[in-house]
Amino acid sequence: MEAKGWISGDESAKEMLGRVLSRARPFLLLPPLHRVPLRPRNVLEIVGPSPSAKTHLLIQAALTCVLPVDWNGVHYGGFDGFAIFIDLDCRFDIFRFSHLLKLRLASGSVSEIDREQNNNTIKRSSIAYDEELYTLCMRRFSYVRCYDSFEFLATLKTLHYRIQKEKAYGNCVHMLLIDSIGAFHWIDRASTCLPLRGSNRKSHSVQTVLETVVQEIRKLLLLHPMLAIATKATLFGNRAMNEAKWNLRKPDTSYSQIGGITALQLPYREYMPSAWQTFVTHRILLRPSGSEY
Repeated sequence: MEAKGWISGDESAKEMLGRVLSRARPFLLLPPLHRVPLRPRNVLEIVGPSPSAKTHLLIQAALTCVLPVDWNGVHYGGFDGFAIFIDLDCRFDIFRFSHLLKLRLASGSVSEIDREQNNNTIKRSSIAYDEELYTLCMRRFSYVRCYDSFEFLATLKTLHYRIQKEKAYGNCVHMLLIDSIGAFHWIDRASTCLPLRGSNRKSHSVQTVLETVVQEIRKLLLLHPMLAIATKATLFGNRAMNEAKWNLRKPDTSYSQIGGITALQLPYREYMPSAWQTFVTHRILLRPSGSEY
C-alpha cells in the first residue's frame, strides 16, 4: 500500500469530533430516569415489584428514542434513533405502545400524557397526530419476543448483523431495552436439576447462561455504543424483608467507564447471579404508590 493511501483518512477531524461528541452526550429521559446520569455503554437496571410500572418506563424510554428532536416546527425532544425491545416476559402490548406514541405526537408534552393516563379524559379515536411521523417512529422500533434463555441468546448473537443492517438504511441504534431480565431465572434453575442426555453434552446452569448473556451484551455495547436498559421483577413484603435481614447483598461497587454504583443494602433479596450484578452500572429501585416498604 502506498504511503498516501495509508495516511488518507476516512473522515475529517471535524466529522470525527462530531461523531464522538454525539455518542458521548448524556441521555435525557423522562422522569424518574432523568435523575440518572446515563451515557452510551451504560447498563441501567430498573428493579421493582409487579405494579411499579417498570414496563411503562421502558416504553417511555423507547418512545423518546424513536421520536425526532424537531419535526415541522414542533419540538418533541427525542433522540431521532432506533430502539430494540426484547420482551422476555411475553406481556408487551403493541397497541398500548402505538397509543402512547400517538399521545406523544398529539400532545407534545409529558403532562398531557400523564393527565390522559390518570383521568382517561382523551379517547383513542379522538387523537390527532402526524401520520407520516407516526409511521417513521414505528419503523424505528424493533420488537423481539423470546420464550426461553436459548432464544434470548440466539437473539443477542444475531443483533450485531441486525444493527449493521439498520445502519445501512441510515438508522442509528441508541437503545437496547430488555423487559424482565430474570424471567427465565427460575426455569433455568429448575432445569439444572434434570439429568442431561449424553455424557458429551455441555451442562448449563443459571450462572453460565447469564455469563453468556453478559458477554454478548458487552460485545454489542463495545461495537455499537448505545444505552442498555433492563427491568427486573422482585418481591417486597414482610417475608421478603425478614429473609433480607439474614441474607442481604450489596450491589456491585465496581465502576464502568462512566459512573458506577454506590454500596448500600438492598431492601429485597437479590436472586440474579453475580455475573449480571457486576455488569450493571446504574440501578433504580421502584416501589408501588402507597407502599410501606
